[in-house]
Amino acid sequence: MPYTISARNIPIAALFLSVVFPSTPFAQDAVGAGQDLLPILRSIERQGINILGEMDVPGGLRGFAAKAGAQPLAIYLTPDNEHVIVGTLVDASGQDMAATQMKKIVEKPILEAGWEQLEQATWVADGKDDAPRVVYTFTDPNCPYCNKFWQAARPWIDNGKVQLRHIMVGVIRQDSPAKAAAIIEAETPSSALTENELKHKDGGITPLSSIKEQTTAKLENNANLMTTLGFGGTPAIVFRKQDGSIGTMAGMPQGPALEMILGPK
Repeated sequence: MPYTISARNIPIAALFLSVVFPSTPFAQDAVGAGQDLLPILRSIERQGINILGEMDVPGGLRGFAAKAGAQPLAIYLTPDNEHVIVGTLVDASGQDMAATQMKKIVEKPILEAGWEQLEQATWVADGKDDAPRVVYTFTDPNCPYCNKFWQAARPWIDNGKVQLRHIMVGVIRQDSPAKAAAIIEAETPSSALTENELKHKDGGITPLSSIKEQTTAKLENNANLMTTLGFGGTPAIVFRKQDGSIGTMAGMPQGPALEMILGPK
């Protein structure tokens, strides 16, 4: 059911979406380069809704494709520029008037620049350096689904076909940053990562009592990159598809999705 939002009831909108994520940079082309951001859209942005681009819609409305973390949203601005409607705009036949545009904008693959950002991030290698396939995954040391993905990937890692590059973040629990730091600052980070995953049910790696300033900066940069790429939690996986394009997966991949990400065993 569509939901109407005004500048005065934005917090209710956040409850409707059931999630609030850290604020991300606003897409300038959503309102036109050089134009001032309307107050209602600025209010939405402050709630952590990432507006990705404007759509061409009928009925005197302005439509915007957006995301709340990994959840796609269609937002429609009313002619008075004071209210927005979150929902689906359909014609007399029930056809979604923005479905094609939403898919194109929201599911737009991460560009090569995004892949380069991943390459330059602070990551921990899991697998051989000469593995023919590289997969990036944002990992929190306390994340049970990250641990499940680590376990599921063992056949591909062990046979040398895949190198997982864990971009460490500390976002789930209070001691997550200290555990991520223990891995990053270890003499052999790959071994520390393995220790954490093998001991995961028993609490994982021992968190550091103090974190180096540069390590804190690395973890913050990793968390910001995760948000910039449209993810709201871990694991958040970025991989090359068979055709060479870049694909993403939020959460623990199941069944055929695992082979789509890691390739044939």
